[in-house]
Formats: sequence, structure tokens, C-alpha cells
Amino acid sequence: MEKNNAATDALLKNLQEREREQSLIFSVCNSLAPVTDSIGFSQVINPRLRELLNFDDLIVCTTDADEQQYSIFYQCSDTTTLQKSKIFYNTADGFFNCCTASADNIVFELSQMTKKQLPDYIQKAQLSGIRYVIGIPLPYKKKQPSIVFLLYKKPDGLSRQAARLLKGVATQLSITVLNVSLAQKWEVMETELEVLRSKPQEEKLAPKKQEITEDNFSGIIGRCSTIQKVFDLINRVAYSETNVLVMGETGTGKELIACAIHQNSPYRDKTMIKVNCAAIPAHLIESELFGHEKGSFTGATDRRIGKFELANNSTIFLDEIGELPLELQAKMLRVLQEREIERIGASSTIKINVRIIAATNRDLLTEVAEGRFRSDLYYRLNVYPIVIPSLRERMEDLPLLSNYFLTYHAAKTGKNVVKFSHKAMEGMAAYHWPGNVRELGNIIERSILYAKGDTIKEVHFPKTETNAQNSSEDEFYIMSLQDVEKDHILKVVKKCNGRISGPYGAAVLLGIPATTLISKMQKLGIKKMHLVR
Repeated sequence: MEKNNAATDALLKNLQEREREQSLIFSVCNSLAPVTDSIGFSQVINPRLRELLNFDDLIVCTTDADEQQYSIFYQCSDTTTLQKSKIFYNTADGFFNCCTASADNIVFELSQMTKKQLPDYIQKAQLSGIRYVIGIPLPYKKKQPSIVFLLYKKPDGLSRQAARLLKGVATQLSITVLNVSLAQKWEVMETELEVLRSKPQEEKLAPKKQEITEDNFSGIIGRCSTIQKVFDLINRVAYSETNVLVMGETGTGKELIACAIHQNSPYRDKTMIKVNCAAIPAHLIESELFGHEKGSFTGATDRRIGKFELANNSTIFLDEIGELPLELQAKMLRVLQEREIERIGASSTIKINVRIIAATNRDLLTEVAEGRFRSDLYYRLNVYPIVIPSLRERMEDLPLLSNYFLTYHAAKTGKNVVKFSHKAMEGMAAYHWPGNVRELGNIIERSILYAKGDTIKEVHFPKTETNAQNSSEDEFYIMSLQDVEKDHILKVVKKCNGRISGPYGAAVLLGIPATTLISKMQKLGIKKMHLVR
């Protein structure tokens, strides 16, 4: 009687244990079934499956379509490998094919194997204390087999119960691996489709390629020696993939320089993507540059492809780079260093091949010194600097530029204006052009509208500038020559925000060495307090 009771108790206990196992298997399979992304896969495998199987590490390997190579699909100790590993292994390496050839689990005792018999990912695990590896082939997808490797530090790691549990979830695990792989392939295809859809709109904004002539270097007009030096710099760098930093005052034509570099580069047949960093609100610029996933933040109702992704295998022009917020500069540095981006809300990175041309009218070294621009980003951008001369430094090109704008704007406005009077040309030569070439084009367009007949007899400068000139003429006769010199130096230094040397310093505008200017300021008694506005 006692034996019968004991047997009944043992049978009941065994049934309860099997029911508990079935319940666990059912629970894990239910958790795996809806998973289609890397985050969900990781959350189920680690810690849910780890709790059942008591492993120290787990690796899932999958083959390619022709079954000649395999790669790591997932590893618990390194979640970055999920379907992104670019390292492939031969399926006939004596390790992977041993598992696919057997219907049962294969146990590898690493201490009994030579280093040559172990793939490098197993060698790496061995260094962390792993001593036993159990290979389990996953069912379902026969033409592209997958293997689960369970890694243990102790020989009693995988119990019989754990083996039964793994066998119970193996089919669903195989299906989930396939689902995640297909979802990731679909995401790549969808991204490529979105890029293609976005291209036509970007093409409308792309600059039209122009023939390079003596007077027209991809839209840049000039014959003077200073602009010829810029042409030479463009020719030297255009066909490389080197990042370029274009510096110059506002209105000097920094975007035209970027277009000239792109149009003479290997990417000339593709669209150059343009971004004005100053025109985008700080809270939107990260999304604009790198893109975002649907639901990544309030208002993100759809996935957005960022400008860097659109510029893949082409050129991106980042105008006013000095306006980039500090918190975003670190991410920009990563793009330059790693050549990869990450959409907001995404768990994976995207490799890109983009040629970066940045532009600024700020003195970035001053910005670095004052903590508004990262020094490491500055030196990454400033690989090949191009400084564009102001219009004041190339006044010999004024007639050439003036006639170009006259022809262009006369045709656009429909007026038959074909020339300037001598007085008009003298007025333009005497003007100091704070807005550079852009201002020249605007003033000539305005003067064409005011002109009567076929000649511009008077150039219409801004009223404030005219008043300033008249004021200067009235004061000329009542000021000593020394006072005039002092007053002029003060105005120029204030205009340069107190900078004496450098490409945007007062010495450059005055056409004298910085040491000479400092000496003059000391003789004239100009002190720092005089420069405060």
C-alpha cells in the first residue's frame, strides 16, 4: 500500500512538473511570437530565456542564402551584434557544421579543442571563463539553418529539464529569428524607397551645373588674384573626399564655393543636400539632420529621413555651422569620426558615406575660446580651409561683377538697361560694401528699377549709409588729420567686434599688418574702454 502511494505521489509530482514546464514553454513562446524588432528580441531572450536555461551567454548564428557563410545574429553579452555583424564565417569550419549535421545537441568542451578549431567569437568567450558550449540546431528554416549556442562556465550548466524547455521553444525561436530578419530587411528597403521618393524634391533645389570659363567658375565670377587663389584651392580639393570649411563674411558666396566643389567632385551627378543651421529651431535641428522614428517624440507621427541619410554617397553643405547648438556638436563629431548616424528613437546606427562642406561667417577659433564651439569638432571640420575674400579685397572685380548683375537683373525685370554712367561706377567704387557681393546684386537690381532710359546714372545705396557719408564730409574740415585717423580706426575695430588680427580682424580691413595697427592705436591713445559699444 505504501509503495502504491509513493508511486502515485511520484507520478503526480512528475505530472505537475511537466505541466509547469509546458506552462513555461507556452509563456516564452507567447512572448516570442509578436517580436519583430531587436529590442523586443533582447527583452525576451535576456532575461526570460536565461532564467529557464541558466546559461552564462547565448549566441544565435544564421547563414546566408547560399549556406556558404554564417554570421552572429544575436549575442546576449553583446547586443550590438543583432543582425548587424559584418563578420562572416565559413559554415564548414568544423564548429557550425557539426551542429547542423546532427539531430541532437552537440556539447563542445573547449579545453579539449585547439585554438584553430574554435571561431574567434568562441575564443573571445573562452577568455571570459566559458568552458562548455552546447550547439542546438533550430528547426523550421531548413535552407538557411540557424544554430543556438549556449555557453557555460560549469559542466552542470544545462540540466535535462533545461534541454527539454529549449526543445519546446526552439520552433518558435526559429520563427522569431526569421521574423526579425525579414522586418529588418523590410526596414532597409523602406528607407531606400523613402530616399528615392525624397530625391525628386531635392533635385529641384540642386544647383544647375554650369560650364567653367575664365569669367565663371561654377557661378563664381572674378579675375583678380585673390579669387584666382580660391579657384586653385577648389581645384586641388574637389576630387578628393576631404571635408572642407569655407569661411568668409556674409554675402561673399560661400554656398557658390560649396557648389563648385561638389560639381567638380566624383559626386557631381548626385544631389548636394543643403542645410542652413541658423534657419532651423534648436529643438528641431537634430531631427532635420539625423531623422526620427515614428512615435519617438510628441508630434513624430511618421518616420523622417534626415538630411545626412539623404546625402549618402553625395555631399552635404552645412551653412552657418557656427550656429549649431553645443549639445548637437558632439553628435556631429561622431558623424565625422565614425561615419554613422542614429535616428531619434532608433536602436540601431546607419553607416553613411557623406562628403561634408561646412561654412561660417564667424571666427570659429574665437567661438572655441569662448566655449561656444567644441575644439575637437573645429579641428575635424578645419581639414581644408578656404577663406573667401570680401568684395573690398577684390575691388578690381567690381566692373565685371556689376555688368554681370546688370545683365542678369535687367533680363529678369524686363527693363532695357545696358550700362552704368561714369558717376554711378565712381559711386560704387567709393562705397565700402558691408554686404559684399550679395549686397552688390541687390543694389544693382534696385537701381535698374529706378533707372530711366538704358543707363544707370545713379546707384541707390541704403539711406543710412548715405547719411553716414554726408556726415563724414561735414566733419572733415573741423577735425585734425590725427582725429580723423583715430575715428576711422575706432569705427573699423568696433565693426570687427574688437578683433585686431585674423581673417576677420580690423588689420585686414585697413590693409595693414596687425602689429602696425596695434602700434598706431597706442600712439593715438585708443584703449579697450574706447571699444565698448
